[in-house]
Amino acid sequence: MLSRADFSAITIEDRPLFVSHYRRFPPVHSDNTFTNMVCWDQYAHYRFAHVRDSIIISSTIDSRTKFRPPIGPHDPELLEDLIALCLQEGDDAPLVLVDAEARARIEQQYPDLPLYPDRNYFEYVYRAEDLAMLQGSQYQNIRRHLNRFRKNCNPIVEEIGEDNHGQVEEFLREWCEWKNCDGEPFLAYEKEAVICAMSHLQELGLSGLLIRVLGRVGAISLFEPLNDTTLVVHFEKGLPDCEGIYKAINAETAERVKDRYPFINRESDMGVPGLREAKLRYHPHHMVEVFYATRDDLEALI
Repeated sequence: MLSRADFSAITIEDRPLFVSHYRRFPPVHSDNTFTNMVCWDQYAHYRFAHVRDSIIISSTIDSRTKFRPPIGPHDPELLEDLIALCLQEGDDAPLVLVDAEARARIEQQYPDLPLYPDRNYFEYVYRAEDLAMLQGSQYQNIRRHLNRFRKNCNPIVEEIGEDNHGQVEEFLREWCEWKNCDGEPFLAYEKEAVICAMSHLQELGLSGLLIRVLGRVGAISLFEPLNDTTLVVHFEKGLPDCEGIYKAINAETAERVKDRYPFINRESDMGVPGLREAKLRYHPHHMVEVFYATRDDLEALI
């Protein structure tokens, strides 16, 4: 029987296990990546269980615990155990981030269980070539802003590495002062997440780009492969030194990776209206849809 005692805290030393497991069962949603869990652990308090060739992930935010479906081979008994644990330890919506494959398995085993779309956590996936080339009338305004940025700001693009690591850290300090990270609880966690990613860049297998404008770092992006066809951009930050700098770091990242990864996952909008509008403006190729189950509906199965 699955229990909370089977779950352990996430540490950087667990990466080989996740790398090996995800080679066989590649993730499609960025929130299941090892990088995300390590870097956002202070916010979401992730734990995981490695049970019968599957990995099960939980998160606890504001004392509310949620679980994700097993990542691994189809195992009806393990799914049954997980639902029991959801009812024992979870909150009002204890089973979340149910992607298309997990949804099909759950519906096969529990055809009467409703699964509800969690739109705030749908992830936006774009054709890398679209983000790099920005061709067509739908990108006309974005191209105009980007061309103006390149003309007025004389940007220099570099890969993030040991030579400029300290300058990126200084950029992050400036970005947090501008955003008042310490005064906004979620931004304070995001600050810690970005610092964690930079501190473990090589250990996490992350790559990054920066753009210099006006003699200093003005924007960065940090990214990694999500699976064989998709790159995920975990962090993208910019200072208001030159208008259009976010469009520039987006396009430069896509240009660097488009020959290797046909798709770029730019994560969810978390229900933020302005962020949703910005992501839709780039015309996603498709969305990674995820669903959740409620406690009431899970109890009805018993």
